[in-house]
Amino acid sequence: MSTDFFAHETAVIDNNCEIGAGTKIWHFSHIMSNCTIGLNCNIGQNVVVSPDVVLGKNVKVQNNVSIYTGVICEDDVFLGPSMVFTNVINPRSAVNRKSEYLKTIVKEGASIGANATIVCGHNIGRFAFIGAGAVVTKEVPDYALVVGNPARQTGWMSEYGHRLEFDQDGIATCPESKEKYQLKDNKVTKL
Repeated sequence: MSTDFFAHETAVIDNNCEIGAGTKIWHFSHIMSNCTIGLNCNIGQNVVVSPDVVLGKNVKVQNNVSIYTGVICEDDVFLGPSMVFTNVINPRSAVNRKSEYLKTIVKEGASIGANATIVCGHNIGRFAFIGAGAVVTKEVPDYALVVGNPARQTGWMSEYGHRLEFDQDGIATCPESKEKYQLKDNKVTKL
């Protein structure tokens, strides 16, 4: 294991983990066996990263987050405070379902708000934005804004995290980056 990262003295890092240079792991966090954590990630306080989880580069994990086996977060993902993933669709204490973990992929640049829950087996699209407290029970498209329980799409977001307002031609401009987006056939692409 590389030593080019910072881990607070109260953090626990199990065997066979790959942790990228520049990553910071804070108080009382537990990185379990066989995890891969990319370059320049920030793992907040009291985070659990279960076995075999993969985090890309520059992933920001806020305090009190649980990332369970079966989760893959691509580069530049943001996981808000106390959000949680699941990995079994029908858990029972007396029934061992470790062989039934479902995969969840959070794609590049997506943000998941505080206290949101991602039900396993539902991928989050590139640059999607999951509102605080949302419960995601189905696939989320690229650039989608979803809120509520169950989560419902209410709009589209730019790569800079601004709500996109499309004109009659299906074109929107991010107010911060000035990048243009097109809405066509209920899909958003950056121009």
